[in-house]
Amino acid sequence: MPAKLHITEIGRVAVPAADQNRALAFYVDTLGFELRSDETFADGKMRWIEVAPPGGSTAIALAPPMEGGPTAVDTGIVLSSTDIEADHAALKEAGVDVDPEIVRWGDPVPPMFRLRDPGGNALTIVEPVD
Repeated sequence: MPAKLHITEIGRVAVPAADQNRALAFYVDTLGFELRSDETFADGKMRWIEVAPPGGSTAIALAPPMEGGPTAVDTGIVLSSTDIEADHAALKEAGVDVDPEIVRWGDPVPPMFRLRDPGGNALTIVEPVD
């Protein structure tokens, strides 16, 4: 084991996207993420897409599912919001699969709700407590 590793950040998290075009449209058009990368490789047979919240440092890679792997997962991704009430209402109004209510367990747990992208991948949105 080296004395010091050279890890500097969590750069991206891969989420399976069986339909990459549909996933890309959801993350950019519905969630308002920026498209950071959309490249084909392997003679055009593969595609690498990265999206992130505007100004965010960690991206989500919308990757084809591994052969035999799951096509929908609980991603463990937690997104932060400055107005959870407004975001919950807007996503619900847009027809996104969101939890019916915002969960409020009290300090130190922030208010939160979960949503599912078109592929069934679950993400959580929280409004951090100061």
